[in-house]
Amino acid sequence: MFSKKRAFAGVALATGAALALAGCAGGGSEPAATYDPDEKVTLDLAFWGNDVRAELYNEVIAAFNEEYPNITVNSSFLGFPEFWEKRQTEAAGGGLPDVMQFDYSYLRQYSQNGLLLDLDPYLGNIIETDPLPQNILDIGVVDGVTTGIPTSTNAWGLFTNPVLLEQAGVGNFAGGSWEDYTDWMGEVTEGAGGEFWGGSDYTGRIQNFELQLRAEGGNLFNEDGTAGFDEERLTEFWEQGAAIRDGIGVPQQRVEEVVPLGPFDTANTASELTWDNFGSGYLGNLGESYTELGLVAPPITEEGAKDLYLKPSMLHTISAGTEHPEAAATLVNFLINSPQSGEIFGTNRGLPASETALAAAELDPLSAQVKEYEESIADRLGDAPPVPIVGYGTLEEKFRQLGAELNFGTVTVDEAVSQFFGEMDVVLNQ
Repeated sequence: MFSKKRAFAGVALATGAALALAGCAGGGSEPAATYDPDEKVTLDLAFWGNDVRAELYNEVIAAFNEEYPNITVNSSFLGFPEFWEKRQTEAAGGGLPDVMQFDYSYLRQYSQNGLLLDLDPYLGNIIETDPLPQNILDIGVVDGVTTGIPTSTNAWGLFTNPVLLEQAGVGNFAGGSWEDYTDWMGEVTEGAGGEFWGGSDYTGRIQNFELQLRAEGGNLFNEDGTAGFDEERLTEFWEQGAAIRDGIGVPQQRVEEVVPLGPFDTANTASELTWDNFGSGYLGNLGESYTELGLVAPPITEEGAKDLYLKPSMLHTISAGTEHPEAAATLVNFLINSPQSGEIFGTNRGLPASETALAAAELDPLSAQVKEYEESIADRLGDAPPVPIVGYGTLEEKFRQLGAELNFGTVTVDEAVSQFFGEMDVVLNQ
């Protein structure tokens, strides 16, 4: 992936098809080195969230105005789906907000349509880079240009339920291969005596397939948008789940019965492979009888592989059409790097990516556990994969649906592979 020298002067819903977005001119001219504090400007800031997050943003903006009284920030928020519907309308009309909270799945789409400001000229002067490790900065690079700065990160992990494991008489997963994980799930299922299961069929999640491909030195999708696997490799992966689907894993019918919750946060399974920032939601859904979760590294295909990576929980971007790029960059820097931001937001947006913001954040026990987990997998962390292709969300959902059908037994592995490649052909060639 594109890399740049660090300098310092002084973190899923993705669209299924490319939107017909109106491109607009990027920030081609050289920006001023710093924002002129005597210049009075007004910026629009948009984010998704709820009333709790909105109040946190209000507090951060108030702290920002203590340092930059001449920058007026008008903020607005919506729920996640509505946020992106509004951005689509604004993009078509050329009127995106100056500063936006941004989702990784949309970064390539908006970047390639010329809708996001090139942030590279601002890195190291207005936007501090010392608090942001290079692998964090690289996450926001699309086609060699930085268009987003992560606010926070998460990584793929294995959550376990200590209460259920004690009931099953089985210890926590001690690490090992994917086959070892399947065997461990089988021990839990046997010990549970039909009350719950060791886990779900991991082959139903495209992220687990990605981990195996990365361990082999590949990617799920390459920088040029092509697939990093063929039918034979996908067939091999889905066949790995045969034993899980044959009684080790939670039956798909039980999964459907607890929707919209999942089998893990309804105490139907003792483990779940997912992003490490899901823990608080799991505990909230499990209820008062469950006060803690285990969090360990996922199975590994090959020892020493750099299969894991940090993914942005969210990013901040600037509209390419902003009339005040220096002021917008000043706001982005404050939202990401300032101690005030870390102190006020805490982990509301995920574990802060900036070292200065993280140092100021008060971590609850689960957030501290996530921090320790990400430190523990440092040797397995590799470069982030290419920014998700346009339409990634459609393929992720198709993968999940086919995984469910495999568990129901309504399709064979060969049929599932054929269907997925048919869908992928449409998405990649639209």
